[in-house]
Amino acid sequence: MEITPSKKASEITYAIRNIIAEAKKLENQGKKILYCNIGDPCKYDFKTPEHIIEAAISALRTKENGYAPSYGCQEAREAISAFLNKKNGLKTVPDDIFVTTGASEGIELALAALLNPGENALIPVPGYPLYQAALTKLGAQAKTYGFDSSWFPSLNSIENAIDEKTRAIILINPNNPTGAVYDKQILEDILALAKRRNLVVFSDEIYDKLIFRKKHYSTASLSGEVPVITLNGMSKAYLVPGWRIGWLALSNFESPKYASALKKLFDARLCSPSPFQYAISAALNGPQDHIQETNAKLEKRRDLVYDKLINTGLISCVKPEAAFYMTPKLINSKFKNDEEFILTLLKETGVLFVHGSGFMTDPTDLFFRIVYLPPENILEEAMDKFTAFIKKYAL
Repeated sequence: MEITPSKKASEITYAIRNIIAEAKKLENQGKKILYCNIGDPCKYDFKTPEHIIEAAISALRTKENGYAPSYGCQEAREAISAFLNKKNGLKTVPDDIFVTTGASEGIELALAALLNPGENALIPVPGYPLYQAALTKLGAQAKTYGFDSSWFPSLNSIENAIDEKTRAIILINPNNPTGAVYDKQILEDILALAKRRNLVVFSDEIYDKLIFRKKHYSTASLSGEVPVITLNGMSKAYLVPGWRIGWLALSNFESPKYASALKKLFDARLCSPSPFQYAISAALNGPQDHIQETNAKLEKRRDLVYDKLINTGLISCVKPEAAFYMTPKLINSKFKNDEEFILTLLKETGVLFVHGSGFMTDPTDLFFRIVYLPPENILEEAMDKFTAFIKKYAL
């Protein structure tokens, strides 16, 4: 019997993982694959700090293995609130904090509590594809806005995208897939626009500790009036993506109605993984040395990849200021679209990047995303193969 899937499911793609299927086929045939496509530090030479592991083990041994409260255990909510207030300049209380199964769940639940079918939220292009998928599942619309040449959000593009059904503006800062860190003035301008148009701002700040030289401003710290939902978690900076521990913080929600709706959704999904919630305080309040070490390694790897790209004369690229991604663009190339380019590169060289259209860019613009998490020897090999490849296909 043939089972017909839902239309919503057929509309969802996730290029970051989908492209791996092609790589695995080649790998099974004996080809060496150089993976520069997934942002999981634990797949490379980054190790979870021991004090965070020990906090989780301690919780397991003290039998913190039952259901946690729907909104997160009190110890975790207190630690997150205090940390956001001290380090990010927010003004939260523990009741404003919701512990989530990764920041991804926080995104979906926060959107579900806000949007009705047919309404829309503004998402960046390029941008993390989860947002478009989440809106599709809700029967809501993803309207897009663009960037300037520095990968900063275009205020005009945002304003032009707003209509009578717009409920929210979504920011990813630091940005995935570009690695941009937004200037304070840009954030203030977007907040002023949101205030004028009565919109909620989502601020995805999961990479806010993985920054090289530039100062990061938490969006909610810049306004005492605009409702802001700040999304963050342990996955990236604390090197535990598999634990699936994230959180969201509500700022400036004067009416309790939205928080009440959010709580209903959190109650319905029971709770986030209990033992790992007891590692949140250890992560936020314990030694932070690994972050400095991580950033030093990432900055060196960023420079290696960026210099190799620019020296080809066949790539344009903005140097990222954070995270572990960059989004270059092929110029003077024979390829008709980005997926053709990525698949041909993979088959001929074993180098795996992700095509830009996986982040909603126009396929003919020939953007692509590189993850520069791998050790330098792997990046050297990958970039040397890539350089020879694009010279072969240059106009």
